[in-house]
Amino acid sequence: MKEVDKIALRRWRKRGFYSESVLVKLLQEHGCHSVRIPVSNPSLSPLPDIIARRESDVYAFEVKNAGYYAYFPKQQINKLFEFLDQMVPIPEAQKHAVLVAHFGKKWIFQEMNWKNWKENTLLEQERLIKHDEGNFDMTMGGRKT
Repeated sequence: MKEVDKIALRRWRKRGFYSESVLVKLLQEHGCHSVRIPVSNPSLSPLPDIIARRESDVYAFEVKNAGYYAYFPKQQINKLFEFLDQMVPIPEAQKHAVLVAHFGKKWIFQEMNWKNWKENTLLEQERLIKHDEGNFDMTMGGRKT
């Protein structure tokens, strides 16, 4: 690998680490117990970037640091559901697969639907744009109504 490529890769990883670390603190400020899962490379293991719990609800977060668009491939979304399905023995209504895009000072949270995962109707990728609203409110701990 070229030296320039290594530097760019390190910078990209640091951005992701920064967003994940800041989100852990943000979640804790909103009453969640949360931890960052330190996986430094893409893996086939069904692990989210962050796991959090508030009361009886468990959240699996996939986090992207972005400028204007954040893309989440289907494989990463599947991993969130696989983790929750295989490792968290509580009812689905209490398990949340959430995509998070960090655009500087703005955060967008998009909760994914269990029905789409079970019916294998997830899109090939999800895209969050800086001016999106998202459907998940961290201060309320769940879907916006």
